[in-house]
Amino acid sequence: MKFTAYERTLQGTGASRRLRLADKVPGIVYGAGTPRMIELDHNALFFALKKEAFHSSILEMELAGQVEKVLLRDFQMHAWKPIVMHIDFQRVDENTRLRKKVPLHFKGEENSPAVKTDHCLVGHVANEIEIECLAAKLPEYIDIDLSGLVKGQSLHASDLKLPEGIKAVRHGTLNPVIVSVTVPKAEAEEAAPAAPVVAAPDKKAAPKKKDEKQNKK
Repeated sequence: MKFTAYERTLQGTGASRRLRLADKVPGIVYGAGTPRMIELDHNALFFALKKEAFHSSILEMELAGQVEKVLLRDFQMHAWKPIVMHIDFQRVDENTRLRKKVPLHFKGEENSPAVKTDHCLVGHVANEIEIECLAAKLPEYIDIDLSGLVKGQSLHASDLKLPEGIKAVRHGTLNPVIVSVTVPKAEAEEAAPAAPVVAAPDKKAAPKKKDEKQNKK
């Protein structure tokens, strides 16, 4: 995707407020070379942020007649208004090694034994995953084939088949669940063992104690 940015010379809270009143968004681009202050058209940026590719792919930024490859790193929204307050980009090239969260696109679950045969429910526990790769290999998204899911199975981050040159980022020993397969509630209740029936005490047996006392006398 390609977008246009403009150089920003004024800095500070007051300058940023005036930019926003003029429907502009203050931002910065950093990375290789000198950081540069930029501004973008608010409406164009607002609708670009609604596109998945704008968040997870290498972008072409036109600035002062030159095109640079950048990656969206952060942006801030107003607390309750649909207004972009600030945005950050990082310069990248083909040899830049980076970490980035990318969306997961699930497919094939309707053909899996878990759904087709056992009528299980498939839950997408995570819809994105953090990966590490060269900028040149950064995917817009990653397809996950769920056609092999079976009843009772859980798919963890380590189970994902990622494209060559891409690996999932592991934080310590954590191996989060990405997809879970659960049995429908009605079937689970049928499979549960019935609770044992406890017989109610026989109230008619109680008077025997009085008879026993009378016999003793």
